Amino acid sequence: MSQDAAPSPQNGRVQVVGTAHVSKESVAEVEETIRAERPDVVAVELDEGRYRQMRGGTPDDIEPSDLLSGNTVFQFIAYWMLSYVQAQLGEKFDISPGADMLAAVDTAEEEGIDVALVDRDIQTTIQRFWARMSVVEKFRMAGGLAFGVSDARAVGVVVGLLAGVLVGPLVGLFGGSLGITPFVLGRVTGGVILAVAAGLALQTLAEGFTDGDDALVVGLGGGLAVGLVGGVGLGLAAPLVDRLSPFLVSAVGSLAIGIAVGVTAGGLCGLVAYRLGLGTYEDVEEFDVEDLTDADVVSVMMEEFRAFSPGGAEALIDERDAYIAHQLVALRQNGAHVVAVVGAGHRAGIESYLERPETLPPMESLVGVPQKRGIPWGKIVGVGLSVVFVGFFVLLAMAGVRNGFLLRVFAAWFLINGLFAAAGAKLAGARWLSAAVGGAVAWLTSVNPLLAPGWFTGYMELRHAPVNVADIGRLNELLADETRSIREIVSDMFDVPLFRLIMIVALTNIGSIVASLLFVAYVLPLFAADLGGVDAVTRLMLDGAANSADLLWRAVS
Repeated sequence: MSQDAAPSPQNGRVQVVGTAHVSKESVAEVEETIRAERPDVVAVELDEGRYRQMRGGTPDDIEPSDLLSGNTVFQFIAYWMLSYVQAQLGEKFDISPGADMLAAVDTAEEEGIDVALVDRDIQTTIQRFWARMSVVEKFRMAGGLAFGVSDARAVGVVVGLLAGVLVGPLVGLFGGSLGITPFVLGRVTGGVILAVAAGLALQTLAEGFTDGDDALVVGLGGGLAVGLVGGVGLGLAAPLVDRLSPFLVSAVGSLAIGIAVGVTAGGLCGLVAYRLGLGTYEDVEEFDVEDLTDADVVSVMMEEFRAFSPGGAEALIDERDAYIAHQLVALRQNGAHVVAVVGAGHRAGIESYLERPETLPPMESLVGVPQKRGIPWGKIVGVGLSVVFVGFFVLLAMAGVRNGFLLRVFAAWFLINGLFAAAGAKLAGARWLSAAVGGAVAWLTSVNPLLAPGWFTGYMELRHAPVNVADIGRLNELLADETRSIREIVSDMFDVPLFRLIMIVALTNIGSIVASLLFVAYVLPLFAADLGGVDAVTRLMLDGAANSADLLWRAVS
């Protein structure tokens, strides 16, 4: 629908056409309005990059240096999620997403009318969207992508999984006092071995009778049952476990216990919270194609985000309303008659600003990456971990521990982090040089969690395999294919540069995190035995602190 915003006597005027981005009726309305009004300018809700892509051009590649800014991969995931939902709705209603904007541009060019691209750069919008989301909202989004739900249940499972990875090493360190003996760890390790072997075998057999997805369910469910009953309960894998090193048995068993406890507890807490109505939000009401002229697809989705993530919706809806209104006010002040083609969900906000331009926020507040609100817990924890790591070596050195011992500890830290990070990168398909670079810096990024080895691995990959937003279209096509199994789809997704980059960055980081946990829980106690055990190391660190305090006191007195 279209509506004139109140013009100023000395200025031009702006006519706002609210469209549905996937509605055939909107395309016809756009064309008719432009030809009937013959404005000086047709303003469209596009930025330069999306316009170029819509015209068949190639989007800008990610610059390797951009990956070291921190959240580039996460921003691409957010953009992918938004693009996928819009593409699915476009397929449902048999119209290409963005056809209304393309019709506006084509009609304007046919009539010899200037075109103005008035939307904010999509990368800026996605960066601000990610920065505005809270940690809980990001967990929700991860749960929605992984499990198909984005309420308290998903948050509980995701948080439980992460907590379980942290709990596992604690089980290895202190499990003995809780009754988790080497015998129990051996049984659990045997259960893991049988679960993996049985799961793979059952999935292979099931593929001959069912489709790939059902076979995967059979493999997961059957493997878990065999592992619990045959491995943990009956100890059928005991002969194999006895051949493994005590270190490996302790590591696998304690991690498995930690993850099982974390996921179970998180899932139960999430389910209870969901039943109590905590952490939920109201879904947008159902709509059909006739309703789309009043609520376009993107805006319907964004209204869900407004309930789900007020900060994210602010970046995706409210800020863009203000940004577009700034552009339209400038055109109006130049005396132009403007037809502005925007999503119907943006029309009310834009028209409000056009009627009262003095209420527009400053343009500088709508661009750039905003500072995150609240206490920067991530930076605080990161700095704290760095201090603890450095302090460990300093205090032992001040206590008189031999340099050779400290060098061996550091070498073990370097090698374990490097091997796990590089292995994760190679598992995702990274080049050997990229994996080696990620492994070489993993020890440093483990000391400073504000950095990540995956950024460096991804940086090296981007020097050889460019990635841009056009890859998202290919990923959307793969995800929309309902005729193939999940395994086949995932295999093809690894052939898409963007997905491979995301997985390389993620698995490099995960490898480094797992290595750090294993080192603290299992390797460090082995070194501590050379000094008399964990209690002896603690006493040495206290002695080092006392010696450091004494040295400082002498220096200032």
